[in-house]
Amino acid sequence: MSLLSSITGPRDLDSLTKEQLAELSDEIRRFLVTEVSKTGGHLGPNLGVVELTMAIHRVFDSPRDAVVFDTGHQSYVHKLLTGRHDFSRLRMKGGLAGYPQRSESEHDIVESSHASSSLSWADGISRAFAMTGQDDRYVVAVVGDGALTGGMTWEALNNISDDNSRKLVIVVNDNGRSYAPTIGGMARFLNDVRTRRSYRSLHRTSEKVFGRFGGVGRAVYRGTRGAVHGFLSRFTNNEALYSNLDIKYLGPVHGHDLVALEETLRQAKALEAPAIVHVITEKGHGYGPAVADVADQFHAVGQIDPETGEPVEAPSRPSWTSVFADEIVELADQNPRLVGITAAMLRPTGLHRFAEKYPERVFDVGIAEQHAVTSAAGLAFGGLHPVVALYATFVNRAFDQILMDVALHRAGVTFVLDRAGVTGPDGPSHHGMWDLAILQAVPHIRIAAPRDSNRLREELREAVAIDDAPTVVRYSKGSVGTELEATRRTEDGVDVLREAAHRDVLVVTVGPMAKLGLQVAERLAAQGIGATVVDPRWVIPVPGSIIEMARDYRLVVTIEDGIRVGGIGTRVRQELRAAGVDTAVDELGLPDEFLDHGERAEILDEVGLSDQRIARDIVAQVLGTRIPVARPLPEEAAAEESSLRRE
Repeated sequence: MSLLSSITGPRDLDSLTKEQLAELSDEIRRFLVTEVSKTGGHLGPNLGVVELTMAIHRVFDSPRDAVVFDTGHQSYVHKLLTGRHDFSRLRMKGGLAGYPQRSESEHDIVESSHASSSLSWADGISRAFAMTGQDDRYVVAVVGDGALTGGMTWEALNNISDDNSRKLVIVVNDNGRSYAPTIGGMARFLNDVRTRRSYRSLHRTSEKVFGRFGGVGRAVYRGTRGAVHGFLSRFTNNEALYSNLDIKYLGPVHGHDLVALEETLRQAKALEAPAIVHVITEKGHGYGPAVADVADQFHAVGQIDPETGEPVEAPSRPSWTSVFADEIVELADQNPRLVGITAAMLRPTGLHRFAEKYPERVFDVGIAEQHAVTSAAGLAFGGLHPVVALYATFVNRAFDQILMDVALHRAGVTFVLDRAGVTGPDGPSHHGMWDLAILQAVPHIRIAAPRDSNRLREELREAVAIDDAPTVVRYSKGSVGTELEATRRTEDGVDVLREAAHRDVLVVTVGPMAKLGLQVAERLAAQGIGATVVDPRWVIPVPGSIIEMARDYRLVVTIEDGIRVGGIGTRVRQELRAAGVDTAVDELGLPDEFLDHGERAEILDEVGLSDQRIARDIVAQVLGTRIPVARPLPEEAAAEESSLRRE
């Protein structure tokens, strides 16, 4: 039996020898490479925290001691050490989540994978333990160095330092990278610590000298290593970073030296007060292809060949992100006022090509979406046109800044939201399903949802030409579908994709839901029901031609990949009523629930967004057996009116 298969919980680590622990580390890395290469997932971050996670679980007693990960993508090793070994359906429906999930294990506490929040969680949990007399319980927050670029981290540190009586250990997992190399003044400071010759040479010299004295010397070295680390931190002035916060600092510690990690964590535990343990790790450690990957050291991979790290199957069509990446460079060539901003996601959002060509015009502000947005408002005031590229799920974090700093000041800022709608494998915290409902409440905002690559290029060009209000261009994750050409375009820019002779149903689709709308129309045609399908292109404000067309139809159906509550369908219905149009509206979209991980198609089918289900319901509405009931045919209405007159 392998060592890993014998680990059913953290306490199984206690009896292992030093040699067995080293063997277990190697086994975990082989397991991760083998399994994640089949399913895809966050490989590099987890390869980098094997020894660190083992040390935490040997020193602390989860779940009695609360272990919080920031962010949760580095929790695969934690899952293994808490008895979850079936990775065969990782991030798939019915399988393990890619992040901590309370329904999986009592060892998982924080499910949200939005960075920089763990210290606030840790502050609250540790305060609760202290206030309820649970004085023997510790809280451990594992924070990636990228998370230190987020404002919430420093807000939490400010509050943690105000009360030094709690048993709280903050582990800074410092690998110099979040998705890409970590940026900012904090990153430069930590990078200086990692590379400082005095630290590296003194650490290596000490180990070498004591090693010459055989087993006794090595024992002395192990016994004094904690003191050496403390000396090094003072010698290299690392404590200066935290001195004003009144939080104890231990480190830097070699993140792949299990003995050193355990000794330092035990020192931190013994303090019985807030402490920071600075751990230097290597993302992708132990797997050559990951370490050699200059882009992101295999931060997140699809299915790969475990031997070479190469993708098993190249996508047949370009991704939405790559289409944006190429188009923004073309626009930058033409418009010197265009600048780019992102929040620690230069490559994932596609801004890296813009940055490669015009490095002085692209700003990565770290995990600081709020700062990114208000900074963009300032750039706009100064005469530039900023393009803020984020994942749709992360724009939620900067709503107040969009509302009060951009919209209130009529700033010309374009927001490009990648991974909008149902994203699939990453689960509830990554579905970009809230943006349409949240952002349409912003005065003067204009929101575009392209259905294909040509429309993305077109709508992006239109967006950056607007300088008196915020604009949004949002699109899905993955490959772009086939191009869907319009039969005609209205004067206000609405694309008619299919026009029926019989005006029974007007189907208004949002972005990539256009394909689904056309499939529904085909099914309705087979039932003798005429369905016209339109793509507004710009969904907010609602185009006037949509309202005028709706007057002539028996039923309007809207289909979007955002939540129904406060969604585009709701806005269309409100605009119709304001214009005196009484056509019934059926608003189709996502439920206001947290949707689990799984394939996009599976999730959409589960919530009723399939062509078969939608067509069946529309047929019932046309027949008058399901609400909202379609208006009667003109001849039926005339006959009913004549009958009433006779009565």
